[in-house]
Amino acid sequence: MLFPVSGVETHPAVPFLVALVVSSFTSMGGVSGAFLLLPFQVSVLGFTSPAVSPTNLVFNIVAIPSGVYRYLREGRMNWPLTWVVILGTLPGLLFGALIRVKWLPDPKNFKLFVGCVLLYIGLRLLYDQTPMAKRKKAKIQEFEAQVQEKLKAVMAASGQSSGRGLPLAARVKTAAWSWRRVSYEFLGETFSFSAPALFALALAVGLIGGTYGIGGGAIIAPFVAAIFGLPIYTIAGAALMGTFITSVAGVGIYYCIAPFCQGQSVTPDLALGALFGIGGFCGMYIGARLQKFISAILIRIGLGIIISGLALRYIVGFFF
Repeated sequence: MLFPVSGVETHPAVPFLVALVVSSFTSMGGVSGAFLLLPFQVSVLGFTSPAVSPTNLVFNIVAIPSGVYRYLREGRMNWPLTWVVILGTLPGLLFGALIRVKWLPDPKNFKLFVGCVLLYIGLRLLYDQTPMAKRKKAKIQEFEAQVQEKLKAVMAASGQSSGRGLPLAARVKTAAWSWRRVSYEFLGETFSFSAPALFALALAVGLIGGTYGIGGGAIIAPFVAAIFGLPIYTIAGAALMGTFITSVAGVGIYYCIAPFCQGQSVTPDLALGALFGIGGFCGMYIGARLQKFISAILIRIGLGIIISGLALRYIVGFFF
């Protein structure tokens, strides 16, 4: 089958199955599969034009809604955090898209950029398994364990299960919101963060995401938990929703700048991206079901080695 926008010729089952396998594996390590699907499109399918970046964003648009729905249904969406992330990421996406079509249209240069992003993700996964990193995370893990214990107590007292809408005491409620600081309540405690600082972080992530073709949730969530000291339970939904909204906006941005990029393929291949997305949708579900049977440490080490190896291949290939 020929996908006319990208020029890729492959069986329609290939993108579906690749996304299924990749997402099944990566979701078990708590990492999005989008960052690995782009190298597959570039190196295996030969899709090297700037249009590959928004096509990769289509993956997020198709694969994420089920997770967003779950967070909304359970009342776990932290809206103040979500909107600051979105407002910071959107301008970053615009500049990232312009960088992609103006300064990184050449496949060789783009592979170097991809290699640098992958190297960061891969080394971070490996570093997280070292004794030094685990010591630094001890306080965060202890804090998260306390949050989970409080949550279990609230759920038991209400007689509700986590599969249904959560009781009011377990939901995220906005306490105060200004351009300087945002506060919200969760399990009887108040948490706050600097809106300008989070905006700046989201802006940087959006710049990378717009250039590469990823939403950035996998990058921003760990930083928010570590730097701002917020419970991951209140971050995950916001990161997922932010990734979804900004992915939609990112695709729109590429459509808007396409008329100004004569001679370049800039608009996404919706059919190809949708097949990847459907595979990712199914793969994330499978990964969530299989996670309890496989060691999280082995998953993260395996992902770290694979991603770092791929990154070094791209970086070394730029110079030789």
